Amino acid sequence: MTDWATVLSTDYAVPADRPLTDLMDELCEMLASPDPVVRDDTAFTVLAYWTARGRLDGHLATLGDRMAARLVDGEIQARTFAAMILGWVVLRDARTGELDAAAVPRWRDTFTEWWLGESDLRGWDPDLGWLHAVAHGSDTVRAFARSPRLGPADLRGLLETVVDRLLDDGGYLYAHGEDDRLAYALSTALTRADLPRADAVGWLDRIESVIRGGEAGPVPAWASNTIRTLTSLYLFADRGVRWYDPELGRTGAVSPLPHRDAVKDAVAAVLAIPSPGFG
Repeated sequence: MTDWATVLSTDYAVPADRPLTDLMDELCEMLASPDPVVRDDTAFTVLAYWTARGRLDGHLATLGDRMAARLVDGEIQARTFAAMILGWVVLRDARTGELDAAAVPRWRDTFTEWWLGESDLRGWDPDLGWLHAVAHGSDTVRAFARSPRLGPADLRGLLETVVDRLLDDGGYLYAHGEDDRLAYALSTALTRADLPRADAVGWLDRIESVIRGGEAGPVPAWASNTIRTLTSLYLFADRGVRWYDPELGRTGAVSPLPHRDAVKDAVAAVLAIPSPGFG
């Protein structure tokens, strides 16, 4: 058994006394653990940093395939943490170009099937710790949105996927920042210069139609979740998007939305439906 406490305390140094493949196997097994200290504080953290810092270069395809396959695991924590590591693999490939061209689109399809079919949307469990299917999935969408493997049509599909997830909430009211993570994912896709203006705003049409068709009475969870997500998105559109780079240990420059004003106007128009005072 690896001394992971030492790895954590030495800025994620890779142990030199064991093959890297064995270390990966151990971490992947730990990533499915019901113990949040083993899974979240150790396995996820180490895998994320090792991937981002290039320690697992040459093994990205294997790791990505393992994470994609785990999206059908019977345990919720195994599924949601696999999604996040899959995102880190996609982000690393965006920098290195290591993967086969078909890998990222294939994983995107597998991820979408899982995320839209996931019914356990709890953010936190007192025994399992963070589960966060919506938030973790949002981070994976954000990774796909930054991948040069995906073109304009794929980006439009990612935006529509977020809409699908918003409108199918299973009655779960976001309570742990899921709306902000969704907005971060949306705004990341909207920073892509190859996304046409029509696609940058067109995905909002379905949301507008559903909100206009809402009935009087208590606000359903999907409506509250959607309105809060769009409110956060408006701020991202106005201020731009900044990414944290774990390889550099700091945040990078702000990336503006090429269609900033059009997105802001379209989002504001939707928010004005339930809130007429919105200027």
